[in-house]
Amino acid sequence: MAGQCLGRGVNSMKMLKRSFFSAAARALAALAAAGMLAATPQHAAAEELAKNLFGSERLPAATAPQSIGFYSKGCFTGGVALPLTGPTWEVMRPSRNRNWGHPALISLLERFSRDAANQGWPGLMIGDISQPRGGPMQTGHASHQIGLDADIWYQPMPRQPTSLAEREKVPFVSMLKPHSLAVDGRRWTPAHTRLLKLAATYPQIERILVHPGIKKELCDTVTGDRSWLAKIRPFWGHDEHFHIRIGCQPGSPDCKRQAAVPPGDGCGKPLAWWFTDEPWRPSKNPDAPKARDLMTMASLPKECRAVLTAPSPVSVAAATYHGGSSDVAVAAAPADDAPRPKAVIGEAGLPATASAFAPTPAIGIPLPRPRPGN
Repeated sequence: MAGQCLGRGVNSMKMLKRSFFSAAARALAALAAAGMLAATPQHAAAEELAKNLFGSERLPAATAPQSIGFYSKGCFTGGVALPLTGPTWEVMRPSRNRNWGHPALISLLERFSRDAANQGWPGLMIGDISQPRGGPMQTGHASHQIGLDADIWYQPMPRQPTSLAEREKVPFVSMLKPHSLAVDGRRWTPAHTRLLKLAATYPQIERILVHPGIKKELCDTVTGDRSWLAKIRPFWGHDEHFHIRIGCQPGSPDCKRQAAVPPGDGCGKPLAWWFTDEPWRPSKNPDAPKARDLMTMASLPKECRAVLTAPSPVSVAAATYHGGSSDVAVAAAPADDAPRPKAVIGEAGLPATASAFAPTPAIGIPLPRPRPGN
């Protein structure tokens, strides 16, 4: 009997505790909903992760082109899309919707592909550029956030056109020997060196990221003018693609510039560190969350909030770059009295103010141009 009473008492205590904690939880929830209780960092991250907000945008902000913040913490407006297929390029992994960028970068990629083809490269296979409005991505890159970065595969474009479905599955091909920091001579060719040199000749491109083993191959084999090697910067990964980055563009006062590349060709002692054990040691905290998994809108420049709410163009097609032969990003419905930026043809063959509200004047069919410095 005493045991039964004790059992009922214990059960009553358990029920009382459950009731108390349930009531407390409801009270906390009510306070949080009323804004009287500050959200924890975990709750804030769950509610405001910038990668989810920017990753859900399918179209750009239809305003004048502007990069905001830094390459790894920012956003951009007035973006245009590189067509998924061009005469001298193909966009890889098209389902990612990462073929967007600042008009200056998209124009440069189109020019680079034509110049490379004139030099004998079959065509560029272009990887990720940016999301329509930039910002952190749900997977992959830490940078590529302000529309000024692009990845280009080392594999040349196939002679036969590749379907969009096939481009989702084409495997990456490393230029390195297996389990090595050395370039695989069966895959790396002088044409790859010429392609990187061509990219480095464009004054708009400030950095080209490659695997340290590829940088060493260039240091060991390039003769004559080696000044362009300064732009070739070693970095983890980048053994199956290289990463080009252009500088902040006019009209982007809130774009944060990166430091200039150091003087010299970047070979010798500056490169030696990459061939020690230190860069390749396992992380001391491998389970630490990545920046994109913590980055909220509060982490980004305040202007990025307005980027998310800015109007969109009428369609992807309206915001796609066509080499200057058609309008770029026609606005959905601007007011009749809305100010329209004056279109000014820039060096890249695209209006300096190209945006949803600035149609590109007809400038004819793009023609091959001489390489800078020639």
